[in-house]
Amino acid sequence: MTKVYVLDGTRIGTTDDFWRAIGEAVNGPGGYFGRNLDALADCLGGGFGTPDDDDFVVEWHDHRPSREHLGHAETARQLELRLARCHPTNRPGVAAELAEARAGRGPTVFDWLVTIFEERAPGVLRLL
Repeated sequence: MTKVYVLDGTRIGTTDDFWRAIGEAVNGPGGYFGRNLDALADCLGGGFGTPDDDDFVVEWHDHRPSREHLGHAETARQLELRLARCHPTNRPGVAAELAEARAGRGPTVFDWLVTIFEERAPGVLRLL
């Protein structure tokens, strides 16, 4: 039987809200299911609360408000954090991504998350 995990998009206004929502949907209050993009990809690869047979879906209800909140402004905020801690050789690339986000161009945090789902667990994410 397919296990269904539900995200309430009306409660996801920041990237931190997404980490909290996915963690609690999969593993209950205070639950963990990644707190950065790499960890999310790892968690989607198996274990960490998902069924061992990979028979699960994540339904992102009311995803449109999340798409808006996780848009270019939140993307710029995340890239500013990344720029402050990344290796010096990565700074030019991150700075270029940041400039694009500030200009309202390029992929957003929402896009990053959807892409990780598509790459690591194709067909698992349902945007409702």
